Amino acid sequence: MDLMSRATPRLQLLTADQIALVHAKALQILEQVGLRLASPRARQALAAREGAMLEGERVRLEPALVKWALQAAPQQVALYDRRRQPAFTLGADRTRFGMGVTTLYYLAPGSREPVPFTRGHMRDCARLGDGLPHFDALATLGVVQDVDPHLADLYGTLDLLASSQKTLILLVSDPQAFPRVLDMIEALCGPLGERPFVLPYFNPITPLVINAGTADKMFAAIERGLPIIYSNYGMLGATTPITLAGALALLTAELLAGLTLAQCIRPATPVVLGSLPALFDMRTMVSYYGPWTMLLNLACAEMMAHYRVPHCGTSGSTGGWGADPQAAAEQMINQVTATLGRAGMAPFVGSVLGGKVFAPANAVLADEIIGWALRFGEGLPLGDDLFALQDIAEVGPGGTFLGTERTVANYRALQERNPLFAHPSFEQWLEWGRPMMQDRLWERTQELLISLPPPADQGELLARGQRWIADATGG
Repeated sequence: MDLMSRATPRLQLLTADQIALVHAKALQILEQVGLRLASPRARQALAAREGAMLEGERVRLEPALVKWALQAAPQQVALYDRRRQPAFTLGADRTRFGMGVTTLYYLAPGSREPVPFTRGHMRDCARLGDGLPHFDALATLGVVQDVDPHLADLYGTLDLLASSQKTLILLVSDPQAFPRVLDMIEALCGPLGERPFVLPYFNPITPLVINAGTADKMFAAIERGLPIIYSNYGMLGATTPITLAGALALLTAELLAGLTLAQCIRPATPVVLGSLPALFDMRTMVSYYGPWTMLLNLACAEMMAHYRVPHCGTSGSTGGWGADPQAAAEQMINQVTATLGRAGMAPFVGSVLGGKVFAPANAVLADEIIGWALRFGEGLPLGDDLFALQDIAEVGPGGTFLGTERTVANYRALQERNPLFAHPSFEQWLEWGRPMMQDRLWERTQELLISLPPPADQGELLARGQRWIADATGG
């Protein structure tokens, strides 16, 4: 009889008392300081609910209103792929990973020359992300710069949509273009609120501002029945207090404000909340992620778990200079801690140099790291039969387990078999010509970019989408 099926590693940062303290401080910020809400329509939605105190653009929220919003929000968000087949449910099980972020440049494998991100790069990288097994979703990978800037969001979304079938985390830089982007996706794929495969991503302005553009995009998505991600970006000592406790309280307050607004727009709207906490280097004027980031990411995830709201956090969007040791180290600590903690989603993997450059080799490297993190997070099976006492008795002192039936049956399941990470002997490595791992990574990335096929309907969707854009915009 099995006494225990699995021992699972877990990270826990905050105690129950500490969670209650952070929550109390966040409520105090919302009630006493409030936030600036630039959208008249958003202020009107809040004003319709008891517990919102408005003074011009300043809005203060009473704890009772925030409590109502937390109770109204769903505890899980079911997402689908472009074929409307079930993909995953945030808030139900393990951490989910997404590839991409709105970069401006592209770094080809082996290159040290970043080039402006183009439509071709979007299609190639979307095919890559579609084929890498450990990414559950793709985020908007870059801002395409080989089209009219006013049409960049439309063409970039079209290329991403046509070149992958995975769940799409949608980032649109131009608030005025956002409804039209949704119109295009609906024209090509049908109503968005039914079995949603599109998850729009929105940011307030830290500290404590919901700008009109963000509010307008929230209305456009929520009124179509879409779930949304509401995530803030804070820089310690610049846009948040420099203390970790102060940053956590402020960022939590902002997230609760966003959730409250979403529920006032439409009760029971599925919302995913999270933070991208960063450090700010006053010497270089650059923000970056570090160990404190990972701590705040874990703390935010635990706050959202307390609220029973799905979470979306940091992704290891690295300050590395390419697919290099810094990128590997930063991604490893982020993906492992996210997997072992309460993080629900890490959506922006693959970029380097502070998120301005997309490096496909870094995404390939990250896919392997995520695979390791997920396998580590599965833990140690401890079923009674797995102690293999019969094998130990049969082999006895000084024997070998190489030929046992159990070894033969289970050997392959424990081996890492992939084209990237190999474990040659010293002699084999010499025979191979003493290659460097980075060269192997670049070669593997090139192979994938060449060999991975696009979805079967890519050509049809691109043609239909380009006709739709031409008809809708004259572009």
